[in-house]
Amino acid sequence: MKLVAKGLCSGAETAYLFAPPKTKLPAWFKNHDWGAEIDFTATSLLPESLGLQPHEEKNYSVQISSPERAFLECLHLAPEKLDLVECYHVMEGLTTLRPKLLQSLLEQCSSIKVTRLFLYMAAKAGHDWYKRLDQSKFDLGKGSRTITQGGVYVSEFQIIVPEELVNL
Repeated sequence: MKLVAKGLCSGAETAYLFAPPKTKLPAWFKNHDWGAEIDFTATSLLPESLGLQPHEEKNYSVQISSPERAFLECLHLAPEKLDLVECYHVMEGLTTLRPKLLQSLLEQCSSIKVTRLFLYMAAKAGHDWYKRLDQSKFDLGKGSRTITQGGVYVSEFQIIVPEELVNL
């Protein structure tokens, strides 16, 4: 289990936890008052150990997502739980992502939606590390993907995204 992001959406603070499929949170964890809403997702979006890093806090250690992995996990939650425009604003600040780690994560990402959204946002933001990704190794599937109904079609990535995202 790992912490992916804290407080990305408006309103109350939320901690997003990701874990491998079939993981169940223990009762003591679910019943504890953490001072924030806990949003738990069990998924096979990414390999269990890729892109994790240890985080020490007082007398315990937990595995947390690297910035590269955390952003992919955020896109997995969008647009249902996280706003795509807010995600893009986060992407704009991700100037120091590691292309080698991104390459591995994107090659092993099980979501075509996440991969295409990531590539679209990275290209739109114009980050230098984006040019170092070998996109020929990513599974982009076939056909278009509707991320939001009534949006704008972006032909390069074959996705339909909100108009406000395209117009940024």
